[in-house]
Amino acid sequence: MPDRAAIVTGASRGIGFALAEVLGEQGYGLTLTARQPDTLEQAANQLGERGFEVEHQAANMSDEEAIRQVVARHRDRYGRLDVLVNNAGLGIGAAAAEQQTKHVDLQLGVNLRAIILFYRECTELLQAAGREHRQALVLNLASIAGKSPQPWLSVYSATKAAVISYTQAMNKELNGDGIKSTAFCPGFVDTDMTEFVRGDVPQEEMLKTSDIAEALRFLLAVSPACVVPEIIFQRPGETV
Repeated sequence: MPDRAAIVTGASRGIGFALAEVLGEQGYGLTLTARQPDTLEQAANQLGERGFEVEHQAANMSDEEAIRQVVARHRDRYGRLDVLVNNAGLGIGAAAAEQQTKHVDLQLGVNLRAIILFYRECTELLQAAGREHRQALVLNLASIAGKSPQPWLSVYSATKAAVISYTQAMNKELNGDGIKSTAFCPGFVDTDMTEFVRGDVPQEEMLKTSDIAEALRFLLAVSPACVVPEIIFQRPGETV
């Protein structure tokens, strides 16, 4: 049984998969979750072939019971939780007068509500890890759009700004329990989620998933005395 364990949401590809790789390399037992069972199983198999201990369960992050089941499955497998990575998210662009309620609700549910529910379901396990080593970590994927809100991505920007705010609140609430929270705020990262903007931002000029992964490696290495509330990732010359 691994000495430490982690849950990673949105783990089947892109940033989530890269973060899971870092945790596996660091010896963490992994529970991966994502919406599509086929791609999630492929990701779990890839990591398992590298000798990592991997559990996986497909789940819709807008489904409260599905979130409970992911955490329960993780608890049954590992009995502990040292790192929670809330990576799952989506953005649906629309002008203010054209917002569809189902798309608003979906972004609020996956980008923000799911993070709140994961904290709720995982707090007891994280507190136990915090008592043990004062290094329990929750990583919340926000966005540079949460720092500099964008037109047509207004709902997405609002959810990511809320993630940053919620992360700050969780540090005030849970740092005393040995639980740190960090919001990652990246600009455009070279994944399939940014294909829509490649006409304006060339692929070779985008951030890499390895950039985000290295930041996690840094957070795992700092002392219990160091809390990093947020990290902004931007391209040269970009401002927020």
